[in-house]
Amino acid sequence: CGGGLSGESMTTSPFSLADKTILVTGASSGIGRATALLCAQQGARVLMLGRNAERLAETLGMTGRPDFHRVLSVDLCDQEALEALLPGVLQAPLAGMVHCAGISTTLPFRMVREQHLQQFFETNVFAALHLTRRLLKPALFSEAGGSVVFLSSVMGLTGSPGKTLYGMTKGALLSATRSLALEYAPRKIRFNCISPGVVASPMSAAAVYSRDEQALAEIRARPPSALGEADDVAAACVYLLSDAARWITGSNLVVDGGYTSQ
Repeated sequence: CGGGLSGESMTTSPFSLADKTILVTGASSGIGRATALLCAQQGARVLMLGRNAERLAETLGMTGRPDFHRVLSVDLCDQEALEALLPGVLQAPLAGMVHCAGISTTLPFRMVREQHLQQFFETNVFAALHLTRRLLKPALFSEAGGSVVFLSSVMGLTGSPGKTLYGMTKGALLSATRSLALEYAPRKIRFNCISPGVVASPMSAAAVYSRDEQALAEIRARPPSALGEADDVAAACVYLLSDAARWITGSNLVVDGGYTSQ
């Protein structure tokens, strides 16, 4: 009978990241760490960025192949340091990038000051775009194209009291993604966002709701489940990096346990 799978297609998964070099920011903890580890598990050579050198070293050790992957401890808001250090740690042109680094807070709008606006846009938006622009240089990004994934948030889609700062910076990434997807389509570079809901991570552990048992219980009680794990988001990142998502660009993948469905 015709229509059977060839030997090559049976053994090569479209979800594999083998032979791809992937850069992950925020790789020292939380979603960034989970994403770096899953990328490594799927065969990628991973360059892990973060500010905390000790925790980055822990992530590197967890891959089981510290000689194969690389780390770079750097402040993503320090453009001069990135310009000087990045070319030296990239061993091959990038096939993908996941930007997980960011900051969050719950702050009533009446308390928002100029320094808060500057800090949040510098960290959550400007750092992401500056890094991406730098990495998209032909010498650093694969001629075959690839995938860029920004971590946005359901707060970029929905409103919540005290989330003006965080929500508008994450919304900015959603808007940028759509235009970048069109601009870089001729180079076969895909741009997508992932918008997680509430995920158990060091960032969420420091949030106001995590220190309030009643608020945390309400989040956990929302059907089907509004409290996820970092691995749930990492799996979505790997999908968008892989060839299985080759026809997906300019999109936002919501990974929120049904949070935005209510």
